[in-house]
This record gives sequence, structure tokens and C-alpha cells, in this order.
Amino acid sequence: MPVHMGHPGVYIEELPSTVRTIAPVTTSVTAFVGHTRRGPLNQPVRITGFAEFERRFGGLTAGAPVGHAVHQFFGNGGGVAVVVRVARAGTGEEACVALESTEGHSACPVLEIRAKEPGGWGSGLRVVVDQDTPAPDATFNLQVLDPRSGAREAFTGLSMDRGHDRFVEGVVNAGSALVRAKALAEDRPDPSGTVSRPFADRLPDLAVDLQVKIGAVEREFTLYRPGADGEAPTDVTGLALLLERKLRALPDAPGKHTYAGVRVIPFGRRLQVVAGSTDPGDVVRFIGEAANDLGLETSVNPPVFPLSGGRDGEAPGPRDLIGSEAEKTGIQALRDVPDVNLLSLPELAGYDSTEDMVTVISAADRLCRDQRIFQLVDAPAAWTSVDAARAGIGAFDPVRSDHAAIYFPQLRLTDPLTGRLGSFPPSGAIAGVIARTDGERGVWKAPAGTDARLAGTHSLAVPLTDRENGLLNPLGLNCLRAFPVAGPLVWGTRTLAGADALDGEWRWVPVRRLALHIEESVYRGLRWVVFEPNGEQLWQQIRLNASAYLNDLFRQGAFKGTTPREAYFVKCDKDTTTPSDIERGIVNVVIGFAPVKPAEFVIVKIQQIAGDLAL
Repeated sequence: MPVHMGHPGVYIEELPSTVRTIAPVTTSVTAFVGHTRRGPLNQPVRITGFAEFERRFGGLTAGAPVGHAVHQFFGNGGGVAVVVRVARAGTGEEACVALESTEGHSACPVLEIRAKEPGGWGSGLRVVVDQDTPAPDATFNLQVLDPRSGAREAFTGLSMDRGHDRFVEGVVNAGSALVRAKALAEDRPDPSGTVSRPFADRLPDLAVDLQVKIGAVEREFTLYRPGADGEAPTDVTGLALLLERKLRALPDAPGKHTYAGVRVIPFGRRLQVVAGSTDPGDVVRFIGEAANDLGLETSVNPPVFPLSGGRDGEAPGPRDLIGSEAEKTGIQALRDVPDVNLLSLPELAGYDSTEDMVTVISAADRLCRDQRIFQLVDAPAAWTSVDAARAGIGAFDPVRSDHAAIYFPQLRLTDPLTGRLGSFPPSGAIAGVIARTDGERGVWKAPAGTDARLAGTHSLAVPLTDRENGLLNPLGLNCLRAFPVAGPLVWGTRTLAGADALDGEWRWVPVRRLALHIEESVYRGLRWVVFEPNGEQLWQQIRLNASAYLNDLFRQGAFKGTTPREAYFVKCDKDTTTPSDIERGIVNVVIGFAPVKPAEFVIVKIQQIAGDLAL
């Protein structure tokens, strides 16, 4: 704020800078859309490694190429991916369990626990309930276990009262990554395991023989031996420790941990006995008159309540992949996601109908143009020869877009699921190569050549010769080649609009991607201009900001030319923004740049000079 000058002297005022920088945006964040084993449906999830994909989406799945594409992406240098799980409409179901309560003397469902995402994975979840809380007569604890992944979630002090600050729905639904809860009544769910009657203040005689059966294994033991077991317990906590020690000392069935891992939990004046197992069949039952006299068996439940009924969704069809823009499903779920630069739809390669494939690519192209995304298209798996590729490329004429590139053939990789070689769509690996190239050289460098090696690739489904490559390249079909020593490489860098017959302006992949990068960076970097006074001072600031950003790209080698004047220009003045534009609130900025185009053909002339015959 201005300094108030109240006396003669020297005043210091700090002035904010009027220079605003345009920061470059990301270039290689890749979106993968398709079928996965698990994960939220039609919700973009950003991941930074394949281990995270395994945790969130279930890892590799037979018949679902998205998992393999993501694996190849990170294996070839990719850093960040956005995954959207899509399933065929009307398929897939969430596993669930309805927990019952006998507090009202007749068993009835009171709490529904449902897997957070559809799929058979949810049928492996287990729920444990106990009432070991500071208020054992009113609240309860809930644990969710996933034995396959080892994940465990615990929620304590839950209430079935909707007015309580620990109401079960609010706590579980906000904090769980595995399940959702829905209260069906006001009674609490019964604890898992076997629950005793309330003990009196004075414990009964404990020197009794007990019979216990867990699952199919029955054992007999003496609860308390005077002298051998030390002082007799005088409260419920001491009784719980004694009973747990005795049960754990009993022999288990071979390979079982039901007795050795048993837990006895005191809560209030009661005991809860839970087998050391996640098998719902391992129910703890105390047998005989002595056990009945002690009140060790009034409520008998399995040690865990299993979720069931989960069903995997079927692989999505064309309509499912295209999705709904209004409902943000399928590829349309990416419309609200910032910083997505590449799009891979590896399932398209397996379509029997090229027409369906083109339909999805066309819808994806509209998304890519709106969001400034570049689409990586996999050639159909049916193209098993050069002749098939030459005959089939004509079907892609309706989608000859400069926002897409198609790659042929498929990659031969060792499938981690089977250990055998299989053919896989290459777009995931191509996206990884692009990310690696962008990081090492820049978005203006063609992601092809001897540096564009396809890591982890054993071979190519269709080996190509120079002559065959020469037949496909002019058609705008980017070839993957294998060379001695170098191995499998990306050997093409044309967009779908880059066929020789089209003579398009955006023939090259790096030129189009550089333009998209500049457009998005300038779009974000000039947002501050909105609502500023539209005059020469504003135009000068725009020119300064944009020129600084482009000059930085020029110094990195993004443009052709030896001087900035030859490489780029920025115009924003009275010639670009007329008085009529000013009246309508418009400021026009014109940016031009001279891209460096890839050297697709290297011509070497060799001349031999014969000796002087006169000599």
C-alpha cells in the first residue's frame, strides 16, 4: 500500500512485480481407460507407479489389456498415469453382508456392510465386530480385513444413533477405502465370536473342566488349577487372560491357527472369545454343563462376518467406453481432469469390428481436441501381416486426426500371469517411451529412433523389413521395428493426418504435441488477464510474459532458427485488438513459432574420385 509521508525524510516502499511467468504444463501424463479387476467405476484415479495400480485396481488381469498397458508404461519410463475403470453397463455387483442384532431378542438385520467397489474381490473381505469400548453398552468397534492383500481398517466407538458424532455411516463411509456402511435399524450388531453372559461382581468357582470346539476340532481342558495356575482371577479382565492362555495352549489341527491365535476380549462384565482365523466356519463353541453354568455361551457367531455376492463386471463395449458426457462416464470422465496429455485405449485393438473401433476413436478425438490431449491408437490385433495392415488402414480414413497417431504391430512380451509369450497392444509402452523422451530431450523431440527403445519387449508380432516399412510409413502408420543390437524400437512419428496423400500441416507427432503444450501453457499462464483494463499497458505485459516463455523454449532447442526473431513471435497490440474488440471485452494474442521437424529420411551421397590416369 502507498507510504504515508508525514515528515521530511527517506521512505521505502516495496512494489509488487508486474511480471507474471507462464509455467510449462505437463507433457506425458497418460490416461488409460478400460476394464480392471477392481477400482471405482468411471472415476479418474491418478497413480505414480505400478504398485499403486495393483493396490487400487487389482493388478494384471487375464483378458484385460489395460493392466498390461499400465505395466509397460511405467516399465518404459512413464511417471504419472490416470486410470479410469469402465465395465459393461448392468454388470458387476458389490459384495455385502447384513449384520444382525439380537438385542431386541429376535434376530434382525441392523447394519449393511457393502464393498466400496463392484467385483469378486469384495467377496474376500471380512468384518469383525466387538464391544470393547469405553461405553460397552452403547457403542461398538468394527474391523474390516482383506486377507489377500493384508489390508486392515479399524473404526472404534461407533454408534447406531444418527445424532451421535460417531454414527457408523458417517465414520466408516468417510474413512474406509474398502467398504461402505448403511444403518438399517438402531440396535447394535452382535459381536463376532462367542459372547458370555454378564458375570457377577464375584466370579464363580473356576476350577472346572471345560470342553471347547472350534470348527471341527474339539478339545478339553481345566480352566483353573489351584497352585499350578497361580492366584485365581478376581475380575473379568483376569478371567479373560486366564481363558486365553488356556485356549492357546491347546493343540491345533495341522496347518491351523484357530487355537493358537484365539483372542478373549473383556468388555463390561462380559467376555468375547474369537478364534484365531479368518475362516467363517471356525466358530467357538463351549460344550457341557460346566460351560453353561459359567455362562460362556449365550451368543455364538463366526469369528468374522464374510462379505459375499461380489461379481466382476464384464469388459466394456464401445458405448461403455465412449460413455456419457452428462454423467461423466467412460472416456468422458476425463473432461474434468487437468494435466492429461496422452490417451490410451488398449482394449480397442481386440475389437472384431473395425467400425466399432473407429466409432470410439472418433468420440475420443472430440475429447482430445477439447482437452488438448494426444491419442495413441493401437493397430487392430487382426493385422497379422503387412498386407492386412495396408488393406485395413483405409478404415481409419474417417478419423484421420492430427490429435492421434497409430502404431503397428503388437508387442510380444512375457505375460507375468502365465510366464509365456503373448501379444499386447503397444500404446502403453509407446506412452512410456514418450514420457522418457520428454524428460530427457523435451516434447519437441520425436519419440522415435534408436533412443526410443521398447524396454521389456521380447519381439514384435510382425517383423518388418525396410521395404515393408516403406510401404506403411507413407500411409501414416507408425511402425515398430527390431534391429540387431538396438532391439525393438519405435520407428515412426507421424500423426494419423500425416499420410503423404493428405499433405497435412500437422504431419509430425512432436510438432502437434509441442503446439498442444504451448497452447495449454499459455492458456493457463494468461488467466490473470481476465478483467484487467484492456489497453496498451496490458498488451505490453502479455507480450512480455509470452515472449519470456517462448524464449525459454527457444533456448532449449524447441524451435528452428538461430535467433528469437527467426524462431517465434508474439503480437498483441492495436492491430490484433481493434476498438470493436475492446468494446466487446476481447483481447487477441497471436503467437507463432517455427517448430523443428524430425529428420525422417537421412540421405548420404558418396562420391569416389578416381586416380589421375595421366600419372
